[in-house]
Amino acid sequence: MTQRTIGLLGTGSYVPDRVVTNEEIVAMVPNITTEWIMRKTGIATRRYAAADEATSDLAAKAALRALDSANLTPNRIDYLIVSTSTGDFPQPPTACVVQNLIGSHDAACFDINVVCAGFPYGLEIARRLVAAQPDAHAMVIGADLYSRFLNYDDRSTSVLLGDGAGAAIVGEVPEGRGFLNVHLSSHGDAQDLIKVPAGGSRTPTTEETLAAGGHLFTMQGRAVRDFVLDNVPQILDKLVTDAGASLADVRCFVPHQANGVLLDHLVEACGLTDTHTHRVVERYGNLGSASVPVTLDDAARSGMIHDEDLVLLAAFGGGMSVGATLLRWSASA
Repeated sequence: MTQRTIGLLGTGSYVPDRVVTNEEIVAMVPNITTEWIMRKTGIATRRYAAADEATSDLAAKAALRALDSANLTPNRIDYLIVSTSTGDFPQPPTACVVQNLIGSHDAACFDINVVCAGFPYGLEIARRLVAAQPDAHAMVIGADLYSRFLNYDDRSTSVLLGDGAGAAIVGEVPEGRGFLNVHLSSHGDAQDLIKVPAGGSRTPTTEETLAAGGHLFTMQGRAVRDFVLDNVPQILDKLVTDAGASLADVRCFVPHQANGVLLDHLVEACGLTDTHTHRVVERYGNLGSASVPVTLDDAARSGMIHDEDLVLLAAFGGGMSVGATLLRWSASA
């Protein structure tokens, strides 16, 4: 089989219209102030979906924008992968709902759930599928709608999360561009740090679990911070070094927008203070699996990434899992 160079052909994103300010959050969450939110998170606003919007609706809008960016029609997509932990239903896959919404009728569709780390996982799956099939294209979407799973009595999580979707088209790119290296890893011994404890086969939804808030998002914030700072810097350094480059060569760093303060610490710990780190956390908050693709699309559309730039994507989330991708940007994206 002829070796093909695989990369990104286009990106797209969508965030809902409703802007939720810190003042609105303070009115819903006890024992906080707007000053506390900014000092602890760096988040000024986030977006919440409308009552008639589901995760698939956000994903479909991002998908259509990515197709337009790549100058492709929906029927050119062979694989449609949705990374989400807030899908429309337990089944069918949210990817199948998105497929129907955008008219990509022949694509093979499936979901993955690696929480906030899912987008790099989806990219690697797509890369391998596309590399094995000439002229194939894959769409990878990260989409989450967390506003319906928040416990507004928990100030550590309810101030962070918002709703959105981001997408990328994976296909053949000119030689010298595209994916250079990838890192995927999970640490199941830390699975309890981020979770929704009820609603699955181990603890099915009951009146008791609903009353206890078992279907709402929980996170051990300090332990998550420690996990990220203890693990991610060396993972990224090795990822880039193994590709024959150094972190100093990275022109644009696109990390998961977990928390603005955590991003500051991560950039410093990675030695990336002289690299452009693209941020949307101040405007959109933590978008879960949508965080990296929304940020990447924002960077591309705002002119912060240029042809041949070395771009580093890094995500981390429940599991605990880490996903990172190093790529040489193609002007076609």
